[in-house]
Amino acid sequence: MAALSGRSFGGPFTIRVAGSGRFGSVIWAGIGGDAAALSQLRNGIVTALAGFPLDAKEFRPHLTVSYRYSRQLLESLSGYNGPEWRVSSFHLVRSQAGHYSRIAEWTL
Repeated sequence: MAALSGRSFGGPFTIRVAGSGRFGSVIWAGIGGDAAALSQLRNGIVTALAGFPLDAKEFRPHLTVSYRYSRQLLESLSGYNGPEWRVSSFHLVRSQAGHYSRIAEWTL
């Protein structure tokens, strides 16, 4: 957490849930809006955590909707363009045995 303290990650921005896709059987909803600002935030965090093991896959912001493929669900989400919301902070979250707890928060 010390690596993130005192750093600037840009200012607040807006995003929305928009569109859909799949990774194998996993259905996801895409992220629209200011995707460039979201990528900038992610890149700033990655830079701050230099040396921390990272996934080598391309960054594709999304929300997992289902781990079971459903053509109907995928098609129903394909044209979705939800309301925007403001991103003004991000959190470090612990996942333990299906329970989530916030450990720290950083304001943009």
